[in-house]
Amino acid sequence: MHISIVGITGYSGLELLRLALNHPHITVASIHATKDIGKSISDIFPHLKGICELKIEQFDSISIMNHSEIVFFATPSGIAKNLSQDFVKANFPVIDLSGDHRLSYDLYAKWYNNKPVEEEIQNQFVYGLSEFTDFNNQKFIANPGCYATATELALIPLIKKDLIDLDSIIVDAKSGLSGAGKTLSDSSHYVKVNNNYTTYKLNTHQHIPEIIQELKNFNPNIQNIQFSTSLLPLNRGIVATIYCRLNEKSTFEDVKESYLNIYKNKPFVRINESIPQLQDVVGSNYIDIGFEYNHYTHVLTIVSVIDNLIKGAAGQAIQNLNLMYGLNETEGLESSPFYL
Repeated sequence: MHISIVGITGYSGLELLRLALNHPHITVASIHATKDIGKSISDIFPHLKGICELKIEQFDSISIMNHSEIVFFATPSGIAKNLSQDFVKANFPVIDLSGDHRLSYDLYAKWYNNKPVEEEIQNQFVYGLSEFTDFNNQKFIANPGCYATATELALIPLIKKDLIDLDSIIVDAKSGLSGAGKTLSDSSHYVKVNNNYTTYKLNTHQHIPEIIQELKNFNPNIQNIQFSTSLLPLNRGIVATIYCRLNEKSTFEDVKESYLNIYKNKPFVRINESIPQLQDVVGSNYIDIGFEYNHYTHVLTIVSVIDNLIKGAAGQAIQNLNLMYGLNETEGLESSPFYL
């Protein structure tokens, strides 16, 4: 299968290229960016010498459709919504790793402070949470956000089985610096991040409506969650620590049973007997989930960990491609975590 990657020089684009080059059924036909046109990707990123010598091309939708079978957008939000229209109108498959096609038409305008794509285009995209989306006959996939992936997969077994008080959910999520993308800002300078801990976008993060929108598919009664995001002085990884109360009819045994049953056939979801650590998943497409119950306060604590660039972005995009085309969903994603 021949693919094209738009936004190749960003963190997610590079990770997508790395995974695609090791996929037995994928050939990377072209890579695209807005700068360094004509340069070999290995000249810009020497770690790719002898591995990939493709030249960066200017974006051209007609050319991509002529030599590829699917296009991936690994661009910052606000770009894919414009560039994807030609492909949708031509019924050409798209997987968008940005936030441009995740939300409903009205929600996108509110939370991204940007004009959305035409509603007719937006409505054709399916939210691609790999473990729960039906990909049959789907051609346009909106890849979930990294924070959203870690939070949704941790909460769905509780929401779906109606085990918790829906108004008690508090999410304290933390990300490594690569989650902010490559664009420089004052907050991402080394001296701001190193030996520091910063909470940002409190109550305003664009993944909040995405999480609520998806969780409503499992329990329409959920209305809001308390959600905070913080920056860790790390290159990559996300830790989501979630607090909630069990409802009166639920027990901790119900919680354990729900997680084990829902994820028993999901190869990239691992349920831990203890609280998971970030180093156990970085470099892989796994999400590890663990939980503990406080019998005195009746608070359930759930911790989920993912690599934000893999399970939270490029890895899930490859997993979605596998599911779209009837491949084994683990194809190209079997690598173990870095651990150290």
